[in-house]
Amino acid sequence: MRRSLAGLLGATALALTALTQPALASQPAANQPGARTLADVIPVPVSVSADPEADFRLTPATAIEADRDARQVGDYLAGLLRPSTGYRLPVVERTSAPSIALELGPTAQVGDQGYQLTVTKKGVTVRANSSDGLFAGVQTLRQLLPARVESRQVVRGPWVVPGGTIVDYPRFGYRGAMLDVARHFFSVDEVKRYIDQIAQYKINRLHLHLADDQGWRIEIKSWPRLATYGGSTEVGGGPGGYYTQEQYKDLVAYAASRHITVIPEIDMPGHTNAALASYAELNCDGVAPPLYTGIEVGFSSLCVDKDITYEFLDDVIGEVAALTPGRYLHIGGDEAHATTPEDYQKFMGEVLPIVAEHGKLVQGWHEIAKTGLPASAVPQFWDTDGVDAATAAAAAAGNKIVMSPANKAYLDMQYHENSPLGLHWAGYVEVADAYHWDPSTAVQGVGEASIAGVEAPLWSETLTDSDDIEFMAFPRLPGIAEIGWSPKASHDWNGYRERLAKQAPRWEVQGIDFYRSPQVDWR
Repeated sequence: MRRSLAGLLGATALALTALTQPALASQPAANQPGARTLADVIPVPVSVSADPEADFRLTPATAIEADRDARQVGDYLAGLLRPSTGYRLPVVERTSAPSIALELGPTAQVGDQGYQLTVTKKGVTVRANSSDGLFAGVQTLRQLLPARVESRQVVRGPWVVPGGTIVDYPRFGYRGAMLDVARHFFSVDEVKRYIDQIAQYKINRLHLHLADDQGWRIEIKSWPRLATYGGSTEVGGGPGGYYTQEQYKDLVAYAASRHITVIPEIDMPGHTNAALASYAELNCDGVAPPLYTGIEVGFSSLCVDKDITYEFLDDVIGEVAALTPGRYLHIGGDEAHATTPEDYQKFMGEVLPIVAEHGKLVQGWHEIAKTGLPASAVPQFWDTDGVDAATAAAAAAGNKIVMSPANKAYLDMQYHENSPLGLHWAGYVEVADAYHWDPSTAVQGVGEASIAGVEAPLWSETLTDSDDIEFMAFPRLPGIAEIGWSPKASHDWNGYRERLAKQAPRWEVQGIDFYRSPQVDWR
């Protein structure tokens, strides 16, 4: 049942963690319009200790200190700050100048993705056990600077970072966003734009839905008509498109430069009309169906009893796996209504070993939990009722689960009945709905220890360009990112909506076309 807004706003705020609460209380400036504090960032940090006497000011003399192992993050940070400040901000291994120091070395508490950020009058230090942690710390530092730092042209400062210390690390290691490029095709530049946007909120997985009934979006050299014919249209009959293998590798590398791992999805055995239309021999009757431009689901299926089906999948999985450095390959598996339960079991029994033979681990929608999964496989729960015996059994057997309940995490659901974009089969999902849930209670029988993390899928039946993506993702995506990163005890709608409002000036500078929910005081 959808929560009422009154119930959400009237609920008593949860207390922040014991470490964070004193820091918040010590920062009275937070009540001043436009004021920034160490605790204003999204996702909210684990621990904040403010020192109002230790603010640091960037000047033309400031340098970025980073050794060879931290250089990539240092260059990224310089690329963020130079356009708006106009400062040179050289990236050097050692300096006596006031600096932003990026340090890799043993850092207690923070694990392999967290960081410690210290701000004094003399400089800023971000310290972490890995470059992923440094990158996360840089995203926090970015939010501590004025919103105009996002400008791509020189603007007036001052550029002041609030003084104090943050110790921060994620609740879950997997924090994902999914982009459906199959229903509508998005260009390389549009996907890169989304990568930059999600990286700000410590998202570290990009799940690309590359094939569906309406379009096949990646070049497969051994089966070229998949892209040239299967990718030639989209929902509504537009021109479609596809990524060459070089373009896909470029996207993967660009995501990696933002410390995001790409997980490619080739949906099967259903959601396959684009493939069936491209090659008649993949159909049980040997007859290719027409290309499809509607939005219905569940009508297509690969032919389970044909040897060529598995030859085809061996080729496709092999080529996609060779292009993808990440450990996981997503095989879909959802809404296979045209495949009998017996055939579904047989199909998965053939496909799971193919994925393993190409050196990848399996991820799939939670329907794959009905089959004999290896313990390394990751089912992704997408349903709305929080009950699935097979998913609970997989968790009990040791499989990790990604949480994407459609009535909370699906960014393509309409905000309300008059929303110009999106669908509402899972309900209307306002900003508070997307924030007000807990992964550890989302599915019966799947507790905290069994959860890999969270993911926010964005299906594209009604979306055609970056403006559409942004309107549906913002402001809901940052909340789901916070659910995946921040401590459970810090989950507080009233505090979150205040921090969310402070993101608006940043999005305006970045040109993000976000939805101004009436649940948030954007002033």
